[in-house]
Parts: sequence; C-alpha cells; structure tokens
Amino acid sequence: MSIYSFAGVTPAGKEVPFTEYEGKVLLIANTASKCGLTPQYGELQKLYEQYGEQGLVVLGFPCNQFAGQEPGTSEEAAEFCQINYGVSFPVFAKVDVNGPEASKLFEYLKEQQPGEGESSDIQWNFTKFLVDRSGNVTARVEPKESPETMKDSIESLL
Repeated sequence: MSIYSFAGVTPAGKEVPFTEYEGKVLLIANTASKCGLTPQYGELQKLYEQYGEQGLVVLGFPCNQFAGQEPGTSEEAAEFCQINYGVSFPVFAKVDVNGPEASKLFEYLKEQQPGEGESSDIQWNFTKFLVDRSGNVTARVEPKESPETMKDSIESLL
C-alpha cells in the first residue's frame, strides 16, 4: 500500500486517483472554514503558489469532526476557500479523519506519521502531512504550527 493507492473525491463527486500526483511533493491537510485556524488556507495557498511549479501540490480535505467547524456542503467549503483565500489548489469533498467512518487516506497518513502522544488521532483542523516525490509520508505538522514552518522541509523534498 502507498499514497498512490488512494483517491480523493471532488465536491462534484469525481474521483481523482492519487496516481495523478506521482512524482510530486504533497502537502495534505484536513481543513475547516469556521475555525480560528482558517487563515491557514491563505498560508497553504502561498506555499502552493511559491513551490507549485517546482512540484508541490497542496490537497485540502474539509472535515466537520471538530466542533462542527465545517457545517456546509463540500461545494460550499470549496467555494468558501476560493472566494475568501483565493485557493487554487485541489479541495476535495468533506471527510472524517478519525473514528469508524474515517477516510482510508487519513488512516494511512496517521499510520505512517502517528504524531506524538498515546493516540495517532488527529486532534484538530489543519493537521498537515508532507509526502515526498516517492510517496513516503515524511512529516506530520500539528494544527497550531503554521504551514510556513514547513518551508525548509518542502524545499528539501523538491
């Protein structure tokens, strides 16, 4: 099993196989539009613009599991990102990241980078995972850490 075994589903319901991202550096985050950390959308977009031509792809996965901070539809979440933060990176349909209905992608990411503490569960919105060009999950960055803190790691993988 590798990161390329998975697919994302667009808000319109189209499946996007991750094989489309082979050879790219991926930054995958669970997101929310009504969270105190929501301005991280802007920071993620900035990284995408800065490093996209070199091979970075940011993938956003809205999630409503934390204090109901993504209450709308997947389409509303994607539209919010574009209108408020100019997001041009792929934003997929809403997913669960913990529990029995958790996305298989996020189960895999947590298995590869369990984080610190007794549980590998994602603790809040904007947990970020970095994947190298070979598909290896190389880092997990917790929600309160700015995406900007990932610059050196991103540059080393590019």
